[in-house]
Amino acid sequence: MSAPTAALRRRAPVRPARVLLHVFLSITALAWLAPLLWAVFSALRPYSETSAKGYVSWPDKLGLDNFTHAYQQSDMTHYFVNTLLIAVPAVLLTLFLSSCVAFYVARFDFRVNLALLLVFTAGNLLPQQVIITPLYRMYLLTDLPGITASGKLYDSALGLVLIHVAFQSGFCAFVLSNYMRSLPHELTEAALVDGASVWRLYWQITLPLCKPAMAALATLLSIWIYNDFFWALVLISTGENMPITSALNNLSGQYFTDPNLVAAGALLTAVPTLIVYFALQRQFVSGLTLGSGKG
Repeated sequence: MSAPTAALRRRAPVRPARVLLHVFLSITALAWLAPLLWAVFSALRPYSETSAKGYVSWPDKLGLDNFTHAYQQSDMTHYFVNTLLIAVPAVLLTLFLSSCVAFYVARFDFRVNLALLLVFTAGNLLPQQVIITPLYRMYLLTDLPGITASGKLYDSALGLVLIHVAFQSGFCAFVLSNYMRSLPHELTEAALVDGASVWRLYWQITLPLCKPAMAALATLLSIWIYNDFFWALVLISTGENMPITSALNNLSGQYFTDPNLVAAGALLTAVPTLIVYFALQRQFVSGLTLGSGKG
């Protein structure tokens, strides 16, 4: 590009459509960030000040006392451990089982391939509220003596792990099967000619090539399962067995609730999801953009 052409491009006037686009994006970003910023602002103020002056007022004092009280009052460490005992096995089992289904559907030609994938995908289309009554009864009738503390599938971490695996496997199988179909079939054929077993073909050849897609799904699953409130509320009755999202109820009193304290607790519970996202950010973005440049 010549110097005069570059100078003309630098002096080109900004189009009104470009200005409107940036204004729209800025307003949209502020609209998304406003609740988070308001929660941070409220969490940093003592309740005595906001009750006297109102929330829309200039603060006289900002501090981290609400965060300290929320962490101690809700016994957040205990509930963080409960959540890890649910989320980690659920994510690993979901990725393993869904990758097995995706491998079978994508790398082998059988008549039931499409039907099998449709069955797994259709499970995500079923509203959770529709099956909660029969599922609740089934959990109550399933005895697991010596396996769970309650002696049943109900009111146990195992019950939550299984329900998350069941509901998330369909989506993961659909995504992974589409990704595995894009892999060269020559790899599979060459491995079969060399005498590789089906397990080796899956574990040592196909699965390592799916790391970006697996990392993207692991990020999404971790956030979805960690933030789950519905299943924990329905399938857990003992307060000590609740995950972190349900532990916020400990910050609400019978006759009085401190909104600033609840805001601080909600922000603390969001920290692990941010850590997971930033830790897997590069893999997450690369997994989502794979194949975007193909025709």
